[in-house]
Amino acid sequence: MKLAGCCEIPNPPPPLPETERERMVAAFRALGDATRLEIFRLLAAQSEPVCVCDVVERFDFSQPTISHHLRILREAGLVTVSRRGIWAWYAPDPRGLAWLHEALAGLGQGEEARVPGEDRHAAVG
Repeated sequence: MKLAGCCEIPNPPPPLPETERERMVAAFRALGDATRLEIFRLLAAQSEPVCVCDVVERFDFSQPTISHHLRILREAGLVTVSRRGIWAWYAPDPRGLAWLHEALAGLGQGEEARVPGEDRHAAVG
């Protein structure tokens, strides 16, 4: 129903299967924490996996806290871990990066192309 003098009713987004919704929530929740976002950014900026000890050195948190954040990123499918002796080495998961890129691109499906920052409700004068 369209109200007189109001904007058009927006189109609904495409259907989102429950499993995909859960994965998106987990990934965005993982990246929604400032420390995890910075850990992820650090790992993504490297060309090779990073030892957990080097990650710990970059942050003002204990090793168990950093490991907790890395576990959440791993469970969200955003990073991988490999063991070398007693050390854990972390890297961005290429499949997780590709999925994240697709998920973000999918959020804009169906929208009109707009200039960032443009107010589509602004009065035309």
